[in-house]
Amino acid sequence: MSMFKYTLVAILLFSFSSSVSARTRRASSEEGGAESASGPSYVSAIVIEAETGRVLFEDKPHLPRAPASTVKTMLELLVMQTVEEGKLKLTDSITTSAWASKIGGSQVYLKQGEVFPLEDLMKAIAIHSSNDACVAVAEHLAGTVEGFVEMMNQRGQEIGLHDTHFTNVHGLDDDAAAVNVTSAYDLAQIARELVKHPKVLEWSSKVEDTFRDGKFILSNTNHLVGKFPGLDGLKTGYTHRAGFCLVATARRNDLRLISVVMGSPSNKVRFSESARLLSRVFSQYKKVPIVREGETLGEVKVGGGKEEKVKLVAKTGFSALLRSGQEKTIKRSMTKLSEERPAPIRQGEALGALQVSLGDSLLTRVEAVAERDVARLTTWEWIKSWL
Repeated sequence: MSMFKYTLVAILLFSFSSSVSARTRRASSEEGGAESASGPSYVSAIVIEAETGRVLFEDKPHLPRAPASTVKTMLELLVMQTVEEGKLKLTDSITTSAWASKIGGSQVYLKQGEVFPLEDLMKAIAIHSSNDACVAVAEHLAGTVEGFVEMMNQRGQEIGLHDTHFTNVHGLDDDAAAVNVTSAYDLAQIARELVKHPKVLEWSSKVEDTFRDGKFILSNTNHLVGKFPGLDGLKTGYTHRAGFCLVATARRNDLRLISVVMGSPSNKVRFSESARLLSRVFSQYKKVPIVREGETLGEVKVGGGKEEKVKLVAKTGFSALLRSGQEKTIKRSMTKLSEERPAPIRQGEALGALQVSLGDSLLTRVEAVAERDVARLTTWEWIKSWL
């Protein structure tokens, strides 16, 4: 993105923050704030299905916005990927720098020289939205906060974020000239990657936890946790410039949704709007199993084999995300590579495909594979079969 575009975005964000000030009293902390008496319920929003990324609701999803603490989802993602790669352990010790101890806003009041396991700091970030913990973790991974921000931007490019540019790791921006910029759509894409790490959901689903040997209570800034059925994350955010934001995720049965609400006028409204959007989409859609893994799809004759036929079974299962009543328009069409195949045939060998369509739209192709091995007849066995 060019410098001109960054300048334009900054102007737009400043203009919005000015309008918000007329509706919203400034919060006493990064996650606090008072409810506005009037104004829109949010500036932008989106709901996606986590597995496929399918957009199920959107309202100005690519509008450039300051993300506040929702930017921490990218920090969490980078940490968990580094752990997954074996380059970092959650038991690793993190030492607090002088700079980390001076970061304001939401915090756990780290002191210079204090040492904590990485997992303790990650819980502080995921549950309590601790800015000082973010800086300590970023410095440990990259050496400097600036180096970690570069990693965040690089990872953003890798997962296809087009509306995003990071400038810090915690989201504080009210006194900053250079601010983080993203969109509801891009935050949903980060969240989609993040929910693949169960440990993050384990942390973000806690109403509260303890820190510093139980001397400090980590209270979850996401007030939907424990109240909205199936909700187990993910990250709140508030600054005067950004308004009240929430990246939420909930799972019911086999369906996981991710919602993003940005720029709500109050703490209460961001939660009520997120709950409303999630509830609406859960009521409209359901995941319907269409093909079961190992399901028999047909059979093929075997030429010169010890068995005359071999069953074709589905290599993988498939479930479709459907609106109510759409099940009636699902079509299944089986195609074989040939009606007869010469032996030998190996178990799992692709011998056809099942096409699944919703009306005239192809949803997927499921490979039809041989259920078992079929060996070739020996010469003597072939002669005996003709006698």
